[in-house]
Amino acid sequence: MTYFIILLPLIPLIGFLISLVVPSQNERLISGVAFITTGLQLFTSLVFTIFWIQTGSQVLTSENMVIFRSGSYEYALDLFLDRITLVFLLTGAVLTFLVTTYSRRYLHREEGYKRFFYTILLFFSGYNITIFSGNFETLFIGWEILGITSFLLISFYRDRYLPVKNAVKVFSVYRLADVSILLAIWASHHFWNTYITFEKISDYQLVDRQLQAHDLVGTALSVMIVVAAAAKSAQLPFSSWLPRAMEGPTPSTAIFYGALSVNMGVFLLLRTWPFWQHQPGIRLLIGTIGLSTSLVATGIARVQSSVKSQIAYASISQIGLIFVEIAAGLESLALLHFAGNAFLRAIQLLISPSIVSQRIGQYPGVEESSAISLKRFVPERLWIGLYMLSLKEWGLDLFMYRFLWNPFKKIGGALGFLTTRRVGLFLTALYLAGIFFCFNRHYVPRQLGEWLSIAFSLLGLMMAIKSFSERKNVWLSWILVITNHLWVALAVFCSESVPGGHLMMYLSGVVIAGLAGYCCLLRLRKTERHIGLGQFHGHIQRHKRIGIVFFLSCLGLSGFPVTPTFIGEDLVFSHIHQNQVLFAFFVSVGCIINGLSLIRIYARVFLGPGMRSQYELNYRSS
Repeated sequence: MTYFIILLPLIPLIGFLISLVVPSQNERLISGVAFITTGLQLFTSLVFTIFWIQTGSQVLTSENMVIFRSGSYEYALDLFLDRITLVFLLTGAVLTFLVTTYSRRYLHREEGYKRFFYTILLFFSGYNITIFSGNFETLFIGWEILGITSFLLISFYRDRYLPVKNAVKVFSVYRLADVSILLAIWASHHFWNTYITFEKISDYQLVDRQLQAHDLVGTALSVMIVVAAAAKSAQLPFSSWLPRAMEGPTPSTAIFYGALSVNMGVFLLLRTWPFWQHQPGIRLLIGTIGLSTSLVATGIARVQSSVKSQIAYASISQIGLIFVEIAAGLESLALLHFAGNAFLRAIQLLISPSIVSQRIGQYPGVEESSAISLKRFVPERLWIGLYMLSLKEWGLDLFMYRFLWNPFKKIGGALGFLTTRRVGLFLTALYLAGIFFCFNRHYVPRQLGEWLSIAFSLLGLMMAIKSFSERKNVWLSWILVITNHLWVALAVFCSESVPGGHLMMYLSGVVIAGLAGYCCLLRLRKTERHIGLGQFHGHIQRHKRIGIVFFLSCLGLSGFPVTPTFIGEDLVFSHIHQNQVLFAFFVSVGCIINGLSLIRIYARVFLGPGMRSQYELNYRSS
């Protein structure tokens, strides 16, 4: 039985790899590979479920699969299956198979036919890795895959302005969930002081003993989990991203934002329930977020003019209720609610184009509903106020921009004096001085060394923020991302004696990906006059190979799972101690802003309508 939990995540991954080598012109073979892969996954899941129930429904785990080991450090994959995993597995398998079957004809003769199907298979791989994860490290791999496939499918129509713009916006919220998971992994290492799995945190006595010894760290860990779940599941104050994600094809919208991906926050809370169930403050926080989201999203859904936006906010409302059920300890009800909501929203989104087409011309006027309305019991002024707030979506987009992204842009604007030349001269001299101090640390007081680590990590964060806010020079933005990694490596090296192999693992991925991306920009500059960051250029249409290599370079530089940079970042966090909270915060935020900056560079240079577009652009979605 244990082999099944290894086989099930492998099936979609193998299908994805096969789909990459299928000729782009052969639609039947492309869709056939996806159809067979998802069908085999569904059949295997059903057979496994029958055997699992007959054998007593016991919790299953796999042996640790070590990816990298160095001294006391070990990065291992761990797989875990219980009834939570099984519900998400069956729901995901059925819906992915249905959506794949639906898409075979829906996307017929679409330019990105092959791109759609291999992205769906990659998403399904990430989904299975996430639900089968036995520790935070394995979960983060699937979590990252879900994020990047979301960006690719929202921007599926990559020659249009709005899909690309909204893809970057949604990815930015996903990165907030990523930074929360990163900090949760770091806090978990220091909370347990040993290798921990989701199976071990089911031990109440172990959790209670650790919470009594490290109460503050345990609370911080739980808060990070809640923030990650709220951002991933579009709960307040992050709810506005879900309707913006509806710019992709209808089938991917159904499976991503109606059914599976949007419920990953629900899965995270269910999986970590044994850890925070005895923290009343955390349960109250989850219940409050869920209830307030449900009330606000219900009002917004009722005033939307787009059918997809109505379904999106209706889904957000139901997920809010699922959060309340989880906080109340109603695990079985939450699982049933998840499955029902996922199937309902997927079907609603799949049939929404047909419903709209059918009703065009059949609505001569608006009919009054005979149902009892709350309007009768609410004062008129209050009703109008709530209506206007719902119509403006409670200003959630403005809130995110004003209190989250605008401060970063202001800081980046204040760093406008950083040019390519100054970065190369001044910061190189400062970096060499830092290396000198690190190699002669016996001359430096220990307390000063700790402050130098914080200062160097802060410098790295400033480089990332400047890269994110840069609006003209693509070369400067790219170099600043690389510079951020170099400052992080120096900060860790200054903090304590780090094995050279750890830094080499980290920097090898940075250097290789950085040079590959820089060469792509040089190659592109030879044939294109405009590659700045002032607009979307759409160069992917004429330079597909360069675009693919540059995208892979962006993934490598941002620390995409199982790249050297990804392992290196985990190594970096293993050398940040429990009392270095500020240090950990600067490094994690820098990593996340780096990822945002890289995706933004890729989108601006390679995606969008381009300067040659002859069509009028829509700058706002419905």
